[in-house]
Amino acid sequence: MKATRILTGLMLAACVSFPAHAEKVVMKFGHVGKPGSLFDMCANEFAKRANARLGDKGEVQVFGSSQLGKDKELLQKIKLGQVTFSLPSSVMSSVSDEFGVFEMPYIIKDREHMNRVEDALMDSVLQPAAQSKGYRILALWENGFRHITNNLRPINKPEDLSGIKLRTPKGAWRVKMFKSYGANPSPMAFSEVFTALKTGVIDGQENPYAQIASAKFQEVQKYLSITGHVYTPGYVVVSEDHFSKLPADVQAIVTTTAREMQAYVYALAAKLETDLLAELQAGGIQVNNADKDAFIAASKPIYDEFASSVDGGGKLIKMVLDLGK
Repeated sequence: MKATRILTGLMLAACVSFPAHAEKVVMKFGHVGKPGSLFDMCANEFAKRANARLGDKGEVQVFGSSQLGKDKELLQKIKLGQVTFSLPSSVMSSVSDEFGVFEMPYIIKDREHMNRVEDALMDSVLQPAAQSKGYRILALWENGFRHITNNLRPINKPEDLSGIKLRTPKGAWRVKMFKSYGANPSPMAFSEVFTALKTGVIDGQENPYAQIASAKFQEVQKYLSITGHVYTPGYVVVSEDHFSKLPADVQAIVTTTAREMQAYVYALAAKLETDLLAELQAGGIQVNNADKDAFIAASKPIYDEFASSVDGGGKLIKMVLDLGK
């Protein structure tokens, strides 16, 4: 009996002294991009790089094409701990008002300008805004410069949008902007757009080339008007609560990898702008260059509304514009 107790004690001591190997952390990355989109290529490259560094500590698994949910559903699943990363873009303006500054037409000139804005605003404005809602931004990537496609007519000036049923993301400022231009904007999940265009529920939509081409919108759209009306960042977002509970070394690896990815993202995005425009034209869509000065002139009311209705909105707009000089 005594020998049994001693043996049991030794076994328990062994368990305490030599714990089982920690289980690999599986981290799901959900996004809405189709195969071949900028989102898809960047998320997969991130997973490849992160997994090489993580080894047996963890694994990033990517689920595109809204497999784990649409943008708002993904943001909710992050809060619940069901998804680790997502890559929202315009929808962040519905998370916190500060992100609406990127919804202002033509406020971002180019990627160099965006880099300066990130340096100036990430720690002082954007990250606190995200954290106040329970999120953390690991890095800024890109969705891109947006252009308009439709089936009714080429869009040269804002008045050409009059009456056009245009899909927009689910962000209030994009809806306000297109209403001010005379369009009939209809917020809709990205995964539903192709069918809505094909069946005539909507006349058109607006997106970067990478989203247009990967979703094959050129197959159901006649006209592509190069407006470049809005530049939308892509935010690599996690839950502040759930992410902070991951092992510290895992947090450090994926955070560092996400930030290091930005140069890759920007270089790929710039290349796609040239390659995909040629591909879209070859596919038969009719392309025209819009009168950007006319759109800029028509955009003053949306700037005024943001400045007057968002706390600190006017100051935020001035900061971004000044960084573009």
